Amino acid sequence: MHLSIRMQTSLASLLCLAAIGGTANAQSADGFFKGKQVTIMVGGTAGGGIDVGARIMSRHMGKHLPGNPSVVVQLYPGAGGVRLLEHLIQAAPRDGTAIGAFASGPLLEPMIGGRKITYTMNDFTAVGALDKDVTFCATSTSSKINTVDDAKERTVTVAGTGAASATDTEPLVLNALLGTKFKVITGYLGTQETLVAIERGEVDGRCAFGWMSLNASKPSWLPEKKVNLLVQIGLAKHPKLPDMPLASDLVSAEADKQLLRIVAAPLSLSRPYLAPPAVPAERAAEIRKAFINTTNDPDFRADFRKASAGEDPTATDGAAMQKLLAEMYATPKPVQERLKKIVAP
Repeated sequence: MHLSIRMQTSLASLLCLAAIGGTANAQSADGFFKGKQVTIMVGGTAGGGIDVGARIMSRHMGKHLPGNPSVVVQLYPGAGGVRLLEHLIQAAPRDGTAIGAFASGPLLEPMIGGRKITYTMNDFTAVGALDKDVTFCATSTSSKINTVDDAKERTVTVAGTGAASATDTEPLVLNALLGTKFKVITGYLGTQETLVAIERGEVDGRCAFGWMSLNASKPSWLPEKKVNLLVQIGLAKHPKLPDMPLASDLVSAEADKQLLRIVAAPLSLSRPYLAPPAVPAERAAEIRKAFINTTNDPDFRADFRKASAGEDPTATDGAAMQKLLAEMYATPKPVQERLKKIVAP
């Protein structure tokens, strides 16, 4: 059957419109992020484990976002990450172009902090977490504090980065539950400053060291036996630290174990990434997908291994992270209140 010239012209017009629509859809799918810049803000200082991980992420994440935007890192230190939390709440754009990279300590801050705040971590948009980790207290070998029992016998000064930071809260929890005598010297700007303080002998050591963070920041310290590892906090021992005692194994009361579990829970979300509240669902889905795809990228993983003593990332995706945060904040109030009293300034 032959079509009339008018019908052929009409059909051609429809096909043309369909093609134009297809191009428009392709451009839309190419992404909100096309031509934009995504900023990963680091709640710490240059050279720390959070910064190192964020810089590796920034080199690879753009190719996993629609439109392949540029991704840059900006340092945003202060108050153990709380300054960055406040920025994400109050001023950062809520369109997926602003992401915060943190230590795990601030995940508990709204629960245990003394400030009057109107948000919990459930309010933020969980992007994902790079690792599942344990933390430990470490002392310089020159301090003569070699074991956790030594830390029960004499005062041990440890560097802290702010009231919300695990560097400040973990030693107080250990003092309350184990009878250690950690004295927190707080106010250091970030990881690198605490490491310099240890090297200078300003403090004996530091708590809330992550295994990967320490190896990223000071890869020679463990092989050269420059620090002693005293006790670890986590839901389970780190597989490479089988002989270092786990804090929860050193207490017998169920109430004490429960409190340590709430402290350890954020460690399963080590090096978390958060976007501001109210990021549109489509943007949130895109940055979450890009994050987890980046952590599975062979090039990213190769760079990550170089910076973490051969360790691979053990990432958590954004949806699972959001669920874990909700579970943390559903912890019974008496446990939360007890922890809050322990870490109160």
